[in-house]
Amino acid sequence: MKATEKVFDGLIVLEYQAGNKKSFPILVNRHHLRLCKYSYRYTMDIEASKDIVQDSWKVIMSKLYTLKEPNSFGSWATKIVIRKSLDYINSAKRNKVIIEDYYRDYKVNDDSDTKELDLKLLLSLIKELPENQRMVLRLFYLEEYSLKEIGAILDISVGTAKSRLFHARERLKIILKNKKQ
Repeated sequence: MKATEKVFDGLIVLEYQAGNKKSFPILVNRHHLRLCKYSYRYTMDIEASKDIVQDSWKVIMSKLYTLKEPNSFGSWATKIVIRKSLDYINSAKRNKVIIEDYYRDYKVNDDSDTKELDLKLLLSLIKELPENQRMVLRLFYLEEYSLKEIGAILDISVGTAKSRLFHARERLKIILKNKKQ
């Protein structure tokens, strides 16, 4: 998310916190689709992701007055959606529901066969990583969040986010080296 978008969100949040109820729908319009996509990437269930985001908006609205850094609204809301999505997944696992891997929808825009094969290999290797490392890789490389934002989203320290990213990269190197042999 660009800095100007964060500042704009911050201004809207401040308006809402000052009592302007008409500003909340602006936040919903700006972030609803993005949050649905986030939830879907975790749940792989369109209907569940819509329900999760709807529930998340209720939480967001009730806790928006407590947000101390209005410019961080995007990552704060994403954190709520990811937590609710992970709760859904954990609940589904407890009920013996199999969750498909959320990387399946990524496709290569380039027609190059070698790039497509490389991407498929990389995605298959990423599937071998622990879920916490996959999440950090996804947020850092695909969603382009900073380590600080990743820490806030996943409710971990910046050092832990950095460590998970480092270990994910190292593990991918080892797995790739073993695959080539």
